[in-house]
Amino acid sequence: MNLKRHGLIAGIALTATLALAACGSDNNEPSTSATNGPSGGTAAGPTCASGSLTAQGSTAQKNAMDEWIKSYQSKCSDAKIDYQGTGSGAGITAFSGGTADFAGSDSALKDGDESTKAATRCGGAPALNLPMVTGPIAIAYNLDGVKDLQLKPETLAKIFSGDIKTWDDAAIKADNPSATLPSTPILSVHRSDSSGTTDNFTGYLTAVAPSAWTAGKDKVWKAQGGQAEKGSDGIAAALKKSAGSIGYVEWSFAKANSLSTAKIYNGAGEYTALTAEAAGKTIAGAKVTGTGDDMKLSIDYATKEAGAYPIVLVTYEIVCSKGTAADKLALVKGFLGYTVSTDGQASLEKLGYAPLPETVRAKVESSIKNLA
Repeated sequence: MNLKRHGLIAGIALTATLALAACGSDNNEPSTSATNGPSGGTAAGPTCASGSLTAQGSTAQKNAMDEWIKSYQSKCSDAKIDYQGTGSGAGITAFSGGTADFAGSDSALKDGDESTKAATRCGGAPALNLPMVTGPIAIAYNLDGVKDLQLKPETLAKIFSGDIKTWDDAAIKADNPSATLPSTPILSVHRSDSSGTTDNFTGYLTAVAPSAWTAGKDKVWKAQGGQAEKGSDGIAAALKKSAGSIGYVEWSFAKANSLSTAKIYNGAGEYTALTAEAAGKTIAGAKVTGTGDDMKLSIDYATKEAGAYPIVLVTYEIVCSKGTAADKLALVKGFLGYTVSTDGQASLEKLGYAPLPETVRAKVESSIKNLA
């Protein structure tokens, strides 16, 4: 299934969704019945269910989860949901070990050991990868006097591999002919923990700048040099206090910390600023590689879609297709159904995320309804 041809339609639908949500979502009243198998709700509000859920994983979606939990619990007073941003790797481990009711991960379960362990936890049924959050990865920087930095993929790769060491390097000058660049040393900042954000960022570099980036794609940072910080909040804090620094961090953390973000050169030959619309264009062109209700996506980092911002990740909620405990199932379906609803998705942009394109959102919603 190729979603690229739906990109324009998705963009129009997204604009309409956001406008409608801004006008009316605060007046929604919840449904309090879960007897018909909750799937998240309608324009009347979320489908409420009682009980408690414990979840953990991706720090990339932590701000989104906090917002969703606050909103859902305010309308569904008998629900208690706890989500901890422990990192994608830790979240998958907790889910497979049975200590998390669902996990957030910036990468889908890998074929082999990860998928097998997750299926075992689900009583033999496959675990699903359900895209829930479009998390644009910002290239954030702290450089006095430079407000509109723009970078080509090869330049970016050389910065993070340590081949470019100062801000007045010829390659950066070539990308920014009108900027006055200082001779300040570059401090690149990367994640110290196993991270789906790292997996997606190194996947991007591997795909678009293979000659300049030789460290490969991995959840664990493999390149030499730079400064390591734990979690997205750790990187954001380091960038904010360190002059001459640059790092990769989810847009929501860049916005929350008022960090400058670079324009990135895309496959269409444009330097593109990070916006929800620009990130959504890249996700709309992704291919679904999962089968059945599994919504694993393959993102084209070299997209030639005009106006697309290419460095994006999708955070998946990893959940059992079947086998969720009977006392948890209604709340899992009710809460995740709310997060993927048009109202739930419409709340994301103000936090620094991009709502899912409608073509993806509707399919995820259908998958959640089928959980058993």
